[in-house]
Amino acid sequence: MKLILLGAPGAGKGTQAEILKKKLEIPTISTGNILRAAVKNGTPTGLKAKEYMDAGKLVPDEVIIGIINDRLQEPDCANGYILDGVPRTIAQAEAMEQAGISFDAVVAIEIPDEKIVARMGGRRVCEHCGASYHIVNIPPKTEGVCDVCGGKLIQRKDDDPETVRDRLEVYHRETEPLKGFYEARGILKTVEDQSTVDGTTQAILRALGVDA
Repeated sequence: MKLILLGAPGAGKGTQAEILKKKLEIPTISTGNILRAAVKNGTPTGLKAKEYMDAGKLVPDEVIIGIINDRLQEPDCANGYILDGVPRTIAQAEAMEQAGISFDAVVAIEIPDEKIVARMGGRRVCEHCGASYHIVNIPPKTEGVCDVCGGKLIQRKDDDPETVRDRLEVYHRETEPLKGFYEARGILKTVEDQSTVDGTTQAILRALGVDA
């Protein structure tokens, strides 16, 4: 099964991709990871990407899509894959179609913005050991103090409510239109975020017609 997971930042796409990867026995293809690997391995498209990166420029869509296409030809993708981090725009989706990259289903995880702001705004990490907490869901035993090493818990800039709202605005403007794009192709599956991670996984599997 060839899948894309769509959803706003903080919707839980990464968590669900990891679970689905094991359940469906297909790899998760993360754009960031394969871009770094292509550059490190010196592949032709990797070298092209490196030129842009060394010049401090954004890697163009056609180079990114070339790297994705190379990765999808590898044996572990024979039975399908989960694409993570791309496409982010209609232009990328169209370029992928032109490159012959197809999908069986596109799963959109629906979650209200305010729920995301609360979810991400409540995250805390230990500045020493990196242990993760959430002030509501996974609180430390002592407020502001890491259970593991006693270090100070901090809020990352990415999780600041204002930053989260800015990222959501970009998502709604640039990425959310992909729902209409894939709905027109008859492969969009919309799933409401559930109260638990497992609940959302079960809802995704039902939408895909896969036995839980």
